[in-house]
Amino acid sequence: MSLFAWVGGRTFASLRKHRNFRLYFFSHAVSFSGTWMQQIAAYWLVLELTGSPLAVGSLALAQALPVTMFGLFVGSVIDRFDVRRILLVTESLLSIGAATLAVLTLTGAVELWHVYVIAVFQGIVLVLDNPSRHTLVFRIVGEGDLPNAVALSSALGTMARIAGPALGGLVVALAGTGVAFAVNSLSYVAVVVALLAMRNLRPYVPPAVQTGFRRSIRVMLSFVRRSRRVAVAFFVVLALSTISFNFDVLLPLLAGQTLDAGADVFGLIAAVFGAGALCGALFLATLSKASLRLLLAGAAGFGVLELALAPQEELVVVCGLLFLIGIFYMLWGTSALASLQLAAPQHLRGQAASLYYFAFQGGAPLGGLLAGWLTAQGGTKLAFAVAGTSAILVAIAGTVVLFGLKPRTTRIEGELHADHA
Repeated sequence: MSLFAWVGGRTFASLRKHRNFRLYFFSHAVSFSGTWMQQIAAYWLVLELTGSPLAVGSLALAQALPVTMFGLFVGSVIDRFDVRRILLVTESLLSIGAATLAVLTLTGAVELWHVYVIAVFQGIVLVLDNPSRHTLVFRIVGEGDLPNAVALSSALGTMARIAGPALGGLVVALAGTGVAFAVNSLSYVAVVVALLAMRNLRPYVPPAVQTGFRRSIRVMLSFVRRSRRVAVAFFVVLALSTISFNFDVLLPLLAGQTLDAGADVFGLIAAVFGAGALCGALFLATLSKASLRLLLAGAAGFGVLELALAPQEELVVVCGLLFLIGIFYMLWGTSALASLQLAAPQHLRGQAASLYYFAFQGGAPLGGLLAGWLTAQGGTKLAFAVAGTSAILVAIAGTVVLFGLKPRTTRIEGELHADHA
């Protein structure tokens, strides 16, 4: 067997071995692209309706706020039900929301408040949908192939992040925002069909005892408190996502203010970052390993590269650094998700997924405000310097907690199962 064939076999092992994962992967390739298409169309529609950058920023807040409010608690819901059934409901609701926005726009009846209300509605549904998707991946591939499947899913999301806005801009330019919303509504149908076509999933095992909502939250917090590895993964991602990874805010400012360029350069640097993230995801898929050492190394490298990026004003150098930053971003982001999923006992799979989802997106509203304020005070140089320094300090703190303290004698899973019972 050639080296290329061997590497390719390892990189795409989950796709090769699991029919259900192929259904999941290719249906979500359609759905993720549609979602990014709607993102571009919605921001453009709000700008057309108001002409106000503040209104566009408010739309981003409306989409992110449900995660901040509810993201930490939905795992207790997910663990009580079959995630495939949850996803059949949530994907259908997302399709209905996009279809409603399409009808309102195509008929000329759309108003600004319609866009905000639907954004909040879809944000609430996504709070349940996203952790359920992560939990379903475990049921599809099992423990052995989970790191590979998570990395491939991250690669898929990155490809959609690159291709979706480009497709969205093309559709909006040629056919208008209403058609983009309609296309996104249809894209969810691909996921529903794939879910219905899946066979022989690992069985859903309901909890032995149906505890109350408050008790399930206590069990989840106990899961974090009693496992040093889980706590490190959760708090590293929460800190980095809030303070160090606000690229939706910083990349446009880097292009417009620091590089004194237009939308074409913004598109270029965003694509370069996405290409680096894609390479990082494929590397992790080939490695097929979940490791907190990778997470901490990724966080440290991410911070060092942000510090190097802070003073740069040359486009070529900026692009080179953003490509490397994309690789290291994937190292800490994807490693954390796989580590949390593998550390969780069976009755807390949904809790683990919701922990990651909250850690990754729950601090986004605060982080976006912080990044904007820092840029206003000292440009992107100050914002990236603070982000990079914070990432390095978080990586050091995580390393000290994980490896530098005297180990505790605990039986984490046994205690958690005892709490559960």
